[in-house]
Amino acid sequence: MEHNAIHRRERPFVAGEWVSGGDALPVSDLADGGTFASVEAASADDAKRALAAAAEAQEELREATVPERVEWLETVADAIRAREDELAEVIVREAGKPISSARGEVESAAERFERAVGEIRHLKGEFRRGTTSGHADWRAVVEPEPIGTVLCIAPYNYPLATTALQVAPALAAGNAVVVKPASKTPVSSAILAEIVADAGLPEGAFNFVPGESSVVGDPLASDSRVDAIAMTGSSGAGEHVARQSGITRLHMELGGNAPAIVFDDADLDAAATAAAKGSLKYAGQRCSAVSRVLAHESVHDDLVARIDDAMDDWTVGDLFADDTDLGPLVSAEQADWVAELVDDAVECGATVVRGGDRYEEDGIHFYELTLLADVPRDARIVDEEQFGPVCAVTTIEDEDDAVALTNRSDLALDAAVFTTDHDRAMDVAQRVDAGSVRINGAPSHGLGDVPFGGNDASGIGREGLDSTIHEFVREKSIIL
Repeated sequence: MEHNAIHRRERPFVAGEWVSGGDALPVSDLADGGTFASVEAASADDAKRALAAAAEAQEELREATVPERVEWLETVADAIRAREDELAEVIVREAGKPISSARGEVESAAERFERAVGEIRHLKGEFRRGTTSGHADWRAVVEPEPIGTVLCIAPYNYPLATTALQVAPALAAGNAVVVKPASKTPVSSAILAEIVADAGLPEGAFNFVPGESSVVGDPLASDSRVDAIAMTGSSGAGEHVARQSGITRLHMELGGNAPAIVFDDADLDAAATAAAKGSLKYAGQRCSAVSRVLAHESVHDDLVARIDDAMDDWTVGDLFADDTDLGPLVSAEQADWVAELVDDAVECGATVVRGGDRYEEDGIHFYELTLLADVPRDARIVDEEQFGPVCAVTTIEDEDDAVALTNRSDLALDAAVFTTDHDRAMDVAQRVDAGSVRINGAPSHGLGDVPFGGNDASGIGREGLDSTIHEFVREKSIIL
């Protein structure tokens, strides 16, 4: 494909203007090495001006009709598709995704803006009658209204699609938006800012504020003008933002450590294929990745062999080749973390079936496709989020053991259960502490069709276009 994304330089977008920032933040090129872009960092003053502009835009946004909002959203969706090649190349380079996955992310971002159109048309008020003594003659209209200003804190792993999942429902509900992109992957968000800037929204309705979290993230999160925070990121980062924020609505999808629980009656070929895919897709850098496989002790060895075979089908290679399945980790620090967890598991007694080492090419950091068997329960990888291409298999005795091992972690985002026994599947799914449980498949949530979010340290609230729109409105009761 023709490459057009080299040597980009992006700037903040504040109060309807592209402004000069401070120091340029380099963006690593995970396809060819070196850097391919830079983004001028916003300052704390830029962050304050963005919030002031968003506050000023709220009245005009609140008065915008649903058809007007629909036009904005459809314009954005069309423009995303028109720039598919450019956006896909940027995602390949800044996020290290294979081109096939990058193209899919662009399409899912466009579709999320389109689907927000349908969801906002279903957001209606209601009429209520009084039903209590002394209030039987009351009549009331309950109306949804925009919550105000939504701060969107985007992750590095899905820099366009997840940003769209935050921004589309926020705009659909009539809110002003301030986007703080991940510093590792800000370029696709910058292009989205260009697209939204040309979509006809009121001045100040959308602001793009790149920069380090300590410089712009904390001032944004702690400002009382922020009415809601939508964040996707690690549990530690989420806890930090929650401590910074005041009385504001938090909408957070955070870390995960999804188990694939495989019982002795499961279809082992299907379970092995799902475990490999769940562990390896995007090199495991997904909060919904299968981070651990809890295999019944009677099928552990058989399942490990089948997972090993399934891993043969995954290709690491040129990110611009259509047959490449996965690529590097996002940074040296991430490779360090994965190596730390794998080394700990081996020291605890885990068997390395394949992989187990990191390597570097042209300054780009990789971790080998890794399969660990007989992982002891005291290994950290059983309970901690890894974000790497590692499938760690440990044993369970029965349903109670599986549930207890799953629930001892404070991460409770996703889980999967593999069995041919419907009653067992439903029993375990209901007892497992997780925001969602997939039966006989790796965790998956579509484009926002199914509410997605975690319990405990894995988040607050549920994502999904309908769910998120409802998070970004408040109700006003008008008593007649």
